[in-house]
Amino acid sequence: MADAVSSAERFSRLFDLSRAFTAHIELEELLPLVMSKTQEALEAENCSLLLLDENRQELFFPVTSDVRPEVEEQLKEVRFPADKGIAGWVLQHGEAALVPDVTRDTRFYPEVDRQSGARTRDLLYAPLRTRYGVIGVIGLRNKREGAFSQEDLEFLDILAGTVAIAIENARLYQQVRQSEAQLKEEVTILKRERAHQERFPEIVGSGDAMLQVFSKMESAIAPSFPVLVDGETGTGKELIARALHYNGPRKARPFVAVNCGALPETLVESELFGYRRGAFSGAMTDKPGLFEAASGGTIFLDEVGETSLATQVKLLRVLQEGEIRRLGETQSRRVDVRVISATNKNLADEVRQKRFREDLYYRINVFLITLPPLRARREDLPLLITYFIRKCSAKQGKKVEEITQKALELLCQYPWPGNVRELENELERAVALTPEGQPIPVEYLSERIMDQRSLRVPLPTQSTSLRKARLAFEQEFVSEMLFLNQGNAVKTAKTLGISRQMLQKKIKDYGLRAK
Repeated sequence: MADAVSSAERFSRLFDLSRAFTAHIELEELLPLVMSKTQEALEAENCSLLLLDENRQELFFPVTSDVRPEVEEQLKEVRFPADKGIAGWVLQHGEAALVPDVTRDTRFYPEVDRQSGARTRDLLYAPLRTRYGVIGVIGLRNKREGAFSQEDLEFLDILAGTVAIAIENARLYQQVRQSEAQLKEEVTILKRERAHQERFPEIVGSGDAMLQVFSKMESAIAPSFPVLVDGETGTGKELIARALHYNGPRKARPFVAVNCGALPETLVESELFGYRRGAFSGAMTDKPGLFEAASGGTIFLDEVGETSLATQVKLLRVLQEGEIRRLGETQSRRVDVRVISATNKNLADEVRQKRFREDLYYRINVFLITLPPLRARREDLPLLITYFIRKCSAKQGKKVEEITQKALELLCQYPWPGNVRELENELERAVALTPEGQPIPVEYLSERIMDQRSLRVPLPTQSTSLRKARLAFEQEFVSEMLFLNQGNAVKTAKTLGISRQMLQKKIKDYGLRAK
């Protein structure tokens, strides 16, 4: 500062600035305040904070204060290597630097001026020292009148210590808040998972895909509107239908499941709607159909996409009018039945192909619940495996409660084209083969499971450059390690031998997971 300013005045100003900085704990408030106050105290055209990006080893400008707004905006986009320029020298050496004339200093890095449109005459930089090392530098450009002095350098160097501590405290506070928010979110998720487990004990899953299914189920339990459960074969569509019925207001009334695909076309009408004695040869007595049997309750029409167009006309009448007519009768009967349908077909495509009635499609598809295939919810595999081992052990009267790590890994890697049903059948067989009291070993898994490679990381099959092949392999390998570590970033980073920050960058670059 100017010689006229006494040491006492400088000390008083340092004290006031330090007190102002430490009073702010939010980074968004602290950093602009540091810039404006420091720029004002040392009468500079610009005050900038340059922080170190450890992963990329670059310096960047998170915040700056400049007399020219356009320069201020441009600096926010500038990044440069952490060993370049006077700022880089101060960062590397941990020492403050005063440069009265940048044209005479070989350390000056003019690229920053070129990118930002600034014109630098003189510079003042001080390192931001913390207990973790130097995290960046604070710099001033161009004294408004005259040039920066040695007293200015000493003032900035002392002030930088307070700035570094304030930034460190603000960062720690931010981390605590983020951890607190994450913990609250985890507790909320755990509570929601527990509620789902208690309400739907036979439907196992805690991943995002199944949480969406549970959320839709909660919305569909109380109303009586038709529900369509869509999903591949073996995903557990009937479990969803049963859960909706037995947790809803109709739980005391019948639940009737019908596999439409298994009914011969000649019997569909009589099975669903019943018949009158004498309606056809062999009809010796009156017989109510399955819709009447489900009166007051729920009828589950599995594989509804397999029904003929003629049957679809009759189903449409039930949904529209709430009436059925037994075969051989002329009078209609009222039925109060909730209809839950299921299909493994794309019914919208079936409508376009004229194989499924459009009006019936919109009647049964009032509320859609889509069950994800098992390959899309791999995070649930360990839970499902444990559940089915216990279920199959109880069913067979055997004590087999565990599985070896290698066997678990192979089961988790398999694509499961038959979904949950195939997994249950595989584990029922493995439990039957495993001796009492022993964990399921690899050798008791079926050949299709055993024949897998140890990792699901395919080599590129098309002609490609070495760089593209390496990146493709790295993406698959990181994804595989995340999967095997159940999404735990700390464990995955340790397995890969990289920092957690580097792993987070790869996750972001490859679009593997949102954090």
